[in-house]
Amino acid sequence: MTTSAPLRTAIIGYGLGGRVFHAPLIAADPAYALVAIVTSDAERGAEATERYGEGVVVPDADALFARAGELDLVVITTPNDTHAALAHRALDAGLDVVVDKPFALTAAEALEVIAHAEQVGRAVTVYQNRRWDGDFLTVEALIGSGELGEVRQFESAFEFYRPERGTKWKDRVTAEQGGGILYDLGPHLIDQAVRLFGPVDLEHGVHAELDVRREGGLADDDSFVTLQHEGGVRSRLWMSAVSPVNRPRFRVVGADAVLETHGLDPQERQALDGMLPGDPAYGLDPEAQSAVVRTPDGGAREVTLNRGSHAAFYRVLAEALSGAADGRGTLPVPAEEAEHVLRIIEAAHRSAR
Repeated sequence: MTTSAPLRTAIIGYGLGGRVFHAPLIAADPAYALVAIVTSDAERGAEATERYGEGVVVPDADALFARAGELDLVVITTPNDTHAALAHRALDAGLDVVVDKPFALTAAEALEVIAHAEQVGRAVTVYQNRRWDGDFLTVEALIGSGELGEVRQFESAFEFYRPERGTKWKDRVTAEQGGGILYDLGPHLIDQAVRLFGPVDLEHGVHAELDVRREGGLADDDSFVTLQHEGGVRSRLWMSAVSPVNRPRFRVVGADAVLETHGLDPQERQALDGMLPGDPAYGLDPEAQSAVVRTPDGGAREVTLNRGSHAAFYRVLAEALSGAADGRGTLPVPAEEAEHVLRIIEAAHRSAR
């Protein structure tokens, strides 16, 4: 790999993750060349070919790794219980790796992947794209400014309303197989909380209520987790597929003021609608999102939300990989941080049991 050549990139999986969250960002960034997409689904393969050119579709991982010499980077966006095994295969093939969240099913699996990457001198990072949601960037900046005072409580909710169980794989497997909303949305909410307030007391600081509300459900779809950070802040996280009306997306209680944001970052919806990262509206939706800082004297200040940029993940990754002779620079998401998130998820499942 040279610093001047685009990173030759393959995506394993072309469901929602590959089609919406990865391929458009990679294709739009000149630091990358999207050369292969692994899918065995004929309809998805036809769509990938139409969007990214003849010859891009590869039928399976075996065929892809047989071409490892033509690649620099592999992005794994497949069912959760396949992440670790595919990461090991990519590392054995001498490739750098992006793994979609959750990094693995267990912290032990994650540690094995981290050790393998260190052994072979390759980079492994985890796609925690919601570090670059516009509302989260706004929350992060306001906390850092000191306007809220010392933060004491942090609330984060990601909720939607799908009262019938879906047909996707994640709605058809147990938590032990990586199913359930804690494995789906939990990595995002937990990662954001840890990024803001640091590590969590794993022995005493995790409480969870993991409920199955939908008929025939095999894993949690309506969940609450509370975290005690080692620094003293308490985080309360809600994730639900059955909420008719949503809480604030974020609520931060400081000693001097309270920040609330409403509405979801628009990038997923915009990508589903076909909007590309270069569009001037990408990452902004003031009609659907709002934020306000309230003070004890009754004051209320409307806050302009930052523009979201999931593309920043790949921009930082390209800089890291091109700037390090051994393929490991300052990665956008250190794998060790994703491993801590998995330890918290494991503690949450123990608490719920």
